[in-house]
Amino acid sequence: MLTLTDVTKTYGSRRALDAVSFDVAPGRMTGFVGGNGAGKTTAMRIILGVLSSDSGSVTLDGRPLSAEARRRFGYMPEERGLYPKMKVEEQLVYLARLHGFTASAAQKKAERLLDRLGLGERRGDLVESLSLGNQQRAQIAASLVHEPDVLVLDEPFSGLDPMAVDTVVGVLSDYAAAGIPVLFSSHQLDIVERLCDDLVIIAGGQIRANGPREQLREQYSSRRYELHVAGDAGWVREVPGVTVVDFHGGDTIFEVDSEDTAQAVLRDAVARGPVTSYSRQRPSLAQIFKEVVA
Repeated sequence: MLTLTDVTKTYGSRRALDAVSFDVAPGRMTGFVGGNGAGKTTAMRIILGVLSSDSGSVTLDGRPLSAEARRRFGYMPEERGLYPKMKVEEQLVYLARLHGFTASAAQKKAERLLDRLGLGERRGDLVESLSLGNQQRAQIAASLVHEPDVLVLDEPFSGLDPMAVDTVVGVLSDYAAAGIPVLFSSHQLDIVERLCDDLVIIAGGQIRANGPREQLREQYSSRRYELHVAGDAGWVREVPGVTVVDFHGGDTIFEVDSEDTAQAVLRDAVARGPVTSYSRQRPSLAQIFKEVVA
């Protein structure tokens, strides 16, 4: 378990992080989302020890992070940091050797990882000759080549096409399934919603929402419902406390002023005839994000 507790960081009069606290649980993908300047990268750099916090703590399994523990982290910065004049495979082997692997083991790990990320045919290319998407995949490979115990990835899906996103998602999911805590930031909320188990939303250096994805969706569920009946659903307009949002024959979407009103609509629908479906609309991550940062 990677834990941030009351982490605060200021730059002059600006507070970049304000008592930030959240967990990254083992074996779970934690999505870290926020607008530009919200504090995501600052928090990640403090986790890695690139920056120091003014106060608060970062611990792993309850113990303060040492330099040795951080060597077992896999980190992908938002800015690409590979050596452009090195060949892709040569770069990965070099990084694995820095982490203490033998030349033979480093070579095998680099080959295996490049194949998994769809870069096998590019292993002999210079990093600078790769497309931006392939450079991004090479950067991800660099964060994984030493078999880290924790993954911290800043915008790992930036610049990737849909096929590459699916490939990277598969690889990261495998690491999480093996029990590794994975923290990743992204502006692509649809990917975060599809991939993450837990969600942390930050704005203005403060945590605005934090918890399991489905729990947050339930917590921020709106009072908007969908009703599908065999007959005409026009009668819903006449129910006190109901505002119809969309209507077509037996299909209607509406908002209610209370849960009692929602139940009254359901009772009326059942009394009038067959009900095909009745459900509350659950908010998307984008809708939750807009609500909590407004």
